[in-house]
Amino acid sequence: MTMFSDNKMSFEDFKKEVLNDYYICNLSRQLSILGRKEVLGGKAKFGIFGDGKELVQVVIAKYYRNGDWRSGYYRDQTWMLASGLLTPEQFFAQLYGDTDIKNNPHNAGRVFNNHFSTPNVNPDGTWRNQMLQKNSAADLSPTAGQMPRWVGLGYASKLYRHLPELKDFTNFSNNGNEVVFGSIGDASTSEGHFWEAINAAAVLQIPAAIFVYDDGYGISVPKKYQTAKQSISEVLKGFEDEHGQGILIYKIKNWDYAELNRKIKEGIDRCRNKHIPVVFHIEEVTQPLGHSTSGSHERYKSPERLQWEKDYDPIYRFKLWIEDNRIATVKELEEIEQKAIQEAKAAKQRAWENFTEPIRKERDALIAIVEKRSCQCKREHVDKVGIIANDLKQILYPIRKDIFSSAKKILRHVCLDCTIRKQLQEELHQWLERNYQDAHKRYSSNLYVEGQRSALQVKAVSPLYDNPPQEIPGREILRDNWDKLLAKYKNLVILGEDVGYIGGVNQTYEGLQKKYGELRVTDTGIRETTILGQGIGLALRGIKPVVEIQYFDYLLYALQTLSDDLATLLYRTNGQQKAPVIITTRGHRLEGIWHSGSPMSMVINSIRGVYVAVPRNMTQAAGMYNTLLESDDSALVIEPLNGYRLREQKPINLGEYKVPFGVPEILTEGSDITLVTYVKESNP
Repeated sequence: MTMFSDNKMSFEDFKKEVLNDYYICNLSRQLSILGRKEVLGGKAKFGIFGDGKELVQVVIAKYYRNGDWRSGYYRDQTWMLASGLLTPEQFFAQLYGDTDIKNNPHNAGRVFNNHFSTPNVNPDGTWRNQMLQKNSAADLSPTAGQMPRWVGLGYASKLYRHLPELKDFTNFSNNGNEVVFGSIGDASTSEGHFWEAINAAAVLQIPAAIFVYDDGYGISVPKKYQTAKQSISEVLKGFEDEHGQGILIYKIKNWDYAELNRKIKEGIDRCRNKHIPVVFHIEEVTQPLGHSTSGSHERYKSPERLQWEKDYDPIYRFKLWIEDNRIATVKELEEIEQKAIQEAKAAKQRAWENFTEPIRKERDALIAIVEKRSCQCKREHVDKVGIIANDLKQILYPIRKDIFSSAKKILRHVCLDCTIRKQLQEELHQWLERNYQDAHKRYSSNLYVEGQRSALQVKAVSPLYDNPPQEIPGREILRDNWDKLLAKYKNLVILGEDVGYIGGVNQTYEGLQKKYGELRVTDTGIRETTILGQGIGLALRGIKPVVEIQYFDYLLYALQTLSDDLATLLYRTNGQQKAPVIITTRGHRLEGIWHSGSPMSMVINSIRGVYVAVPRNMTQAAGMYNTLLESDDSALVIEPLNGYRLREQKPINLGEYKVPFGVPEILTEGSDITLVTYVKESNP
């Protein structure tokens, strides 16, 4: 319970909550200040922080419950601190790029600081109980990139509330009562992703809340160049709720603690209970440290604006409110401020030691190998190995690159006449091999699913046929296979343009909406990036989505979301978060620029982390879908446009046979010529 929801709260409990909020605000600010100093002092490369947004975020955290989801961005450190999902040490571990997942559980050093996530899988790849934790989708840097999956996370609550087939999935939802909380900078609302997502949320009527932090600028560019009427809430008025068909809009001052509590509580309650999307326009936001460590806001803000930001700093205004309402004395508040300063400093030191100590140990282990030598190099009369080792010793804070480079140089310079040459080389090779394996785990693992849930581990099952086999159009094989899969997997849903009522533009879903209902085979608007976003959000929450992009050419509208979010998700969380999405589309007719094209090179080089499957016919396509649904990998499956009407032999084990991934299919064996092709409708 919070002070604004529990009328029976005693003054002491009320005071305790207020002062704890004040402490978290001050702690977060001190982390930002020290983090900036660490970057400018050379210990970290770049820093971006949440200064100026502390007060609104401690309030948001009060209404962010177990089971809820966050789809935010890199300013949300106070929110995460207040929610118990971030420690001060983890804040600095991110800043230093610590790749030890124990020290840096949010991103393992694979993205820059203030990128947060929570695991949705256990170490063995099984799903975690999402109802026992507050959940955060893994942050990504591209502005407004969090918006498409925000739609999907909210849409999952709608399905969990209204689909009877999902009632037993209690580890993921409590009757769809979960809210997805989003956050975005005001300038980023200029992005198309924002508008597409807001429109989709309003159409779908989902429990999705978005907090727009309005500090008046997009880096240096003022909002008069960003937003019509210089107010996102004014521009969005056409979306406001009328007869249950729109959104709710709240405007709140960033520094008004009491009003923030009242309006956020009211808005989230309505969002949660009624499944109404809500926009919170947080106005008069300040940014005391500027945009990031890349520059100073004194370059583009007037002295008057800078003074206003000091006067309306939310922590300063919060302190005045506490004093004016006689909740605490000046001395009590000063003690809290000092406590925050000391905790931030101590956390910084602990995080730095945690980051540097393992590297120093590897450096010392390498030097110990070299120092076993019992002689000088005779041929050149220069101890090159000793020089390299001594130079490495002198580096105060070595990074792993320094040590690797030194090890390889030493290996090259071991003298031919060294009496322990063989032993030295062997020990150096062992050191390098051990560290190469460690480096793979730190920097290169989990691009795709590893282990038994990998698509590469699904065993092939051949299609079986009647004797004689029945021949039917290829599109019917897909249709009947989807029918088997929808019956088999109660949490499987298919969505896209025209897939529902008419059964797809090529009739591959004919009759399936009528059989399984509109929420399992669903028509969408023409909005490719949020179609994919719906899939990502659903998959994060344990639903199996198949999202159709009507033609391969149209995928370019969703390519940013596919490349930056889905393809990197497993990697940027070091395997702690999965979202198995199947994207189905069609192409390769090659009769013109659009509707039939094949932008393969553009796509295949942009979405490493998502498999690209190009079946040669519809029997193969169906087998690929069967394989993918038994794995946790995401894939793009491009069906051949010319194949829907071609007749194929109908397998009698639809929904069960599986095409192996990563295994070339040999259609005809011979000894004179090798012809390698893909996707072209070909039969042995």
